[in-house]
Amino acid sequence: MTLTDSAQRPRQHPANPFGTLLRRWRQARGTSQLDLALACDTSQRHLSFLESGRARPSRGMVLNLAGALAVPLRHQDALLLAAGFAPAFGARTPDAPELLPVRSAIDRMLDQQMPYPAVVVDRHYTMMQANPAALKLIAFLMGPGWPGPTGPVNLVRLLFSPPMDATLENFAEVAGWTLRRLRAEAMLEDPLADGFGPLRDLADNPALAAHAKSAMVDEGAAAPALTLRFAKDGVRLAMLSVIATMGTPLDAGLQDLRVELFFPADPATEAWFRAS
Repeated sequence: MTLTDSAQRPRQHPANPFGTLLRRWRQARGTSQLDLALACDTSQRHLSFLESGRARPSRGMVLNLAGALAVPLRHQDALLLAAGFAPAFGARTPDAPELLPVRSAIDRMLDQQMPYPAVVVDRHYTMMQANPAALKLIAFLMGPGWPGPTGPVNLVRLLFSPPMDATLENFAEVAGWTLRRLRAEAMLEDPLADGFGPLRDLADNPALAAHAKSAMVDEGAAAPALTLRFAKDGVRLAMLSVIATMGTPLDAGLQDLRVELFFPADPATEAWFRAS
């Protein structure tokens, strides 16, 4: 599979001026006017004027405030537009020449991860790229009837759908922690939005939501990290994952991308991946 474009245009707020957006982001982050003003080397009075519309920010002030509030780049562009400035970031097409070093770095990560799985996903966990080991694992868990990826594959949705869900031994544990993570990421990504975006139906699924509300950790025997445990056709696999992101993205599309690297959690899993 090849890297595809996962970015969306910055959300437009024609009825919401800059001050309204700024106040909503500040409140969503739980930051007071005073704390934000101190972080941005300005006065609380000036910040109050910006939020009320009595003062207009400079382009640099918009970016300074947005950075202090950890606003994602696409929404920083929306703040700039609301303040009357051109967007600063945008999202390049995947084949843009400027992205060649990034594409090469990602390809190298996927290759070096062999014989263990590695995937590239967007912020909603849609698979954009995968190494052969990842495709091997998915094909094994899905069974011989799976035709392979013929279009966008959402890994979270796939994990909790038949037949893969039946192979997940610790389904309740994984479902609970995954939904909690999705909820936390949704709040950080866009606290102005309502819900989980395209994965909203998973959060509304009573069978899954019940696990997110349960206590999933036995304090006396909790593992150091969540482990995916699969069992199928006499094969048992246990894997941990590490997620890597671009260190300092200056492109909204790159900020969305995550490289998830899977590692065996026991010798039997390591042997299974090394066997072919």
